[in-house]
Amino acid sequence: MATETSTNSHGAEQLKLLANEAFKAHKYSQAIDLYTQAIEMNSENAVYWANRAFAHSKLEEYGSAIQDATKAIEIDPKYSKGYYRRGAAYMAMGKFKMALKDFQQVKKICPNDPDAAKKLKACEKAVMKLKFEEAIAVPESERRSIADSIDYRAIDVEPQYAGARIEDDVVTLDFVKKMMDDFKNQKCLHKRYAYQIVLQTREMLQPLPSLVDINVPTGKHFTVCGDVHGQFYDLLNIFELNGLPSEDNPYLFNGDFVDRGSFSLEVILTLFAFKCMSPSAIYLARGNHESKSMNKIYGFEGEVKSKLSDKFVELFAEVFCCLPLAHVINEKVFVVHGGLFSVDGVKLSDIRKIDRFCEPPEEGLMCELLWSDPQPQLGRGPSKRGVGLSFGADVTKRFLQDNKLDLVVRSHEVKDEGYEIEHDGKLITVFSAPNYCDQMGNKGAFIRFEAPDLKPNIVTFTAVPHPDVKPMAYANNFLQMFS
Repeated sequence: MATETSTNSHGAEQLKLLANEAFKAHKYSQAIDLYTQAIEMNSENAVYWANRAFAHSKLEEYGSAIQDATKAIEIDPKYSKGYYRRGAAYMAMGKFKMALKDFQQVKKICPNDPDAAKKLKACEKAVMKLKFEEAIAVPESERRSIADSIDYRAIDVEPQYAGARIEDDVVTLDFVKKMMDDFKNQKCLHKRYAYQIVLQTREMLQPLPSLVDINVPTGKHFTVCGDVHGQFYDLLNIFELNGLPSEDNPYLFNGDFVDRGSFSLEVILTLFAFKCMSPSAIYLARGNHESKSMNKIYGFEGEVKSKLSDKFVELFAEVFCCLPLAHVINEKVFVVHGGLFSVDGVKLSDIRKIDRFCEPPEEGLMCELLWSDPQPQLGRGPSKRGVGLSFGADVTKRFLQDNKLDLVVRSHEVKDEGYEIEHDGKLITVFSAPNYCDQMGNKGAFIRFEAPDLKPNIVTFTAVPHPDVKPMAYANNFLQMFS
């Protein structure tokens, strides 16, 4: 028996070393598989659980990271990395008060560790900032629209401004092309025009239902893109490969336009400008990152403050609340950022009725549309992200049958090939940010549907070079410290 235990321990250590190598090569899914095998051989080693927690965090699976780190702590209550990994995952979810408890524990276990002291201080600062913001927050009932207080026409454009200009208040293709070219050369758009684009987009989005029906005539095509995440130069590449948005070449961008990548402002202004130019050329859905809490942590808020102003942060938050939650193409294809629901029997009419004009709640239909993920096993399970849920092929099949639909298209997850077909071919994930965060090495993809049969034609592409500005360059410093 002792020999068997010794053999298991040795085998588990070898697996851990292989997992560590995979982790260093940014092959996080492979690392998770190897750590899992090590855990199966020796489940009482806290290091394996904490390491797997770190790999889960790299894939933004913070719910799973918290579970693994908690297990590491149960095995060894004095293992500082268990608290550290769990605290970092709580930080990434914006749960600063929970994170603070873990970093206090790290400091207690390692009182002379300068790094532990630094991390605790950063966490305390984040909690203090949160408390201050809560204290000065205006109650929902008293809140006034920031958009109503802005008159972009009253803002003068200096004679020396050489960038793109909107003439006669009309956003034209020539303007959008010039603006994209300026952005490509890292030039800014004048505040007047930025305000106009965002305010006009808000006017177009506000009257829309929470579920938008799209009609693609016979002989025409329609393109669906997944997460772009502030990767502006890859967005330009999509347009190079598939043409600019127009009435004859319409697109749906399926949420998560911003955060992570450091050209999020350029992405969102480009997409909004195309919407202003021709509302039927581009459709926009809300993702889980079109929210205040995510933007505060993952870079968009910092980027907007740096490139424009604090007022724009509030304005974008308001406009993001106007974005529809889902689309249906030709009564056949259901397109949503995250996924399906914790209960059966949800009808399209239920989605249409959702009052979306708010920050996303932590439960309910709206939360699940933005956050849920498919799983390989049947039924439903807890979310690896810690928000929403995981749902199986049977859940997808029933939803499609209940609503007389053929296919679910969703985004929300990085995929090595830029896409993945699951659930007996009834669900496609599409992700359009190649080499995500400059380190994942994945391809990007988009889907072209041809009417009337709407057979999905998936096009993949690789990342293109961008200026030397790192992802998360504008993110909260404390988050960079913990990654």
